[in-house]
Amino acid sequence: MSSYDVIFIGGGPAGYVGAIRCAQLGMSVAVVEREGLGGTCVLWGCIPAKALLESASIAEKVKKGAEFGVTAGDVKLDYGVAMKRSRGVSNQNSKGVEFLFKKNKITWIKGTARISAKNSVTVKTDDGKEEKHDARKAICISTGSRVKGLPQAGLELNKTTVLSSDEALTLEKAPRTMAIVGAGAVGCEFADVFAAFGTQVTIVEVAKQLLPLEDDDVGVELAKAFKKRGITMLTSAKIGDVKVGKTSVKFSVDIAGKKQDIEVEKVLVAAGRAPNIDEIGIKELGVAMTERGFIKINERMETSVKGIYAIGDVAGPPMLAHKGEREGIVFAEYLAGQPHVHNVNYGNIPNATYCHPEVASIGMTERELKEKKIPYKIGRFPFSANGRARTSGETDGFVKILSDPKYGEILGAHIIGAHATEIIHELAVARENEFTVEEVELAIHAHPTLSEAIAEATLDTLGKMINF
Repeated sequence: MSSYDVIFIGGGPAGYVGAIRCAQLGMSVAVVEREGLGGTCVLWGCIPAKALLESASIAEKVKKGAEFGVTAGDVKLDYGVAMKRSRGVSNQNSKGVEFLFKKNKITWIKGTARISAKNSVTVKTDDGKEEKHDARKAICISTGSRVKGLPQAGLELNKTTVLSSDEALTLEKAPRTMAIVGAGAVGCEFADVFAAFGTQVTIVEVAKQLLPLEDDDVGVELAKAFKKRGITMLTSAKIGDVKVGKTSVKFSVDIAGKKQDIEVEKVLVAAGRAPNIDEIGIKELGVAMTERGFIKINERMETSVKGIYAIGDVAGPPMLAHKGEREGIVFAEYLAGQPHVHNVNYGNIPNATYCHPEVASIGMTERELKEKKIPYKIGRFPFSANGRARTSGETDGFVKILSDPKYGEILGAHIIGAHATEIIHELAVARENEFTVEEVELAIHAHPTLSEAIAEATLDTLGKMINF
């Protein structure tokens, strides 16, 4: 039996970041991970998907090259090549985490873990052997989440015609036709990718708009951009009459009582994820769960069982890598007895969707403010009036800032447009430090930049907008 201060079960963003911070704080650390370090985000999610989206972006830009005085010859789109590049990027990132483990003297135990006691983990290795490891201070569950099909609708994942995002990331070629069920971040990102590589994409969403968790105006704007690219969008839609074949899938879509039949080569199910909590021993230990099936934790990441902690997707939404990373840091600092630990600010976690145009947001939507009857002002500025956006030919979208009418507190911010996922962080910092819209505007923004649209939107809330 090996003994460590802390054992993490799962080496994704939450687990590996928490492990590194624990090691920095002087603890001996082991991480049990059965696949590769970096977890789903690095191997099957964030990183490979964004690599494919970069390929999609280049494909779209090439089509518009003549407008910029750059005329290319015959352009060949090859999804297989883009896919292999994305796998290479993922593997490179995973190797990077391995390097960080060596640098911080963290032990990687390769295998599948089960908590056999409050301070003990049993690991089944790849060769079928079992090892026991002791955790003197804590066991931290960071096993992440997995994709799930829609068996209730007849769309059981089969890896050939009904796919999850995992299988979509390893296709050798883009299908001729594809239906994407679910218009959240994952669904919209893959719609972008496959449409760029020539697939006729149909998005099917039960909610009334794309990106239903985002501000309504953002969903409307994204739909306009997708329509221009020939993507079919069926919202407020209910799926029925599913027939899964060896080479195609047939189903009907009911929208307000009107049915239409659809047949596609592939269906990509992008409708949610489930926590990886089966067979890790928490049920036997009596670890309390939330009503939605996640592990229940407090602000210190403690579960109901002393010495057992949980971070990342298993601890509930938002199921975002950067949320899990922050939880890992907070867990480590509390465990080490650090003074003045800054708890996770769950109300200030940015959302990011990397389709084109990109979408990013922080804080409350206009819909949420109305539901809670919170007074607000709207400041808005379109990228069509932004000089930098015009130079790059990326004028779709806008910045929308929702603020308190009395004091100027930023209640929410919503960006759809080029590089939205990068420029949102000015507003994340502003909200974290309780800056007002006036204080954001007082910071001089370089010209010409996309970030000027943020300054203009804040000016709009003050009735002083200059460039529109």
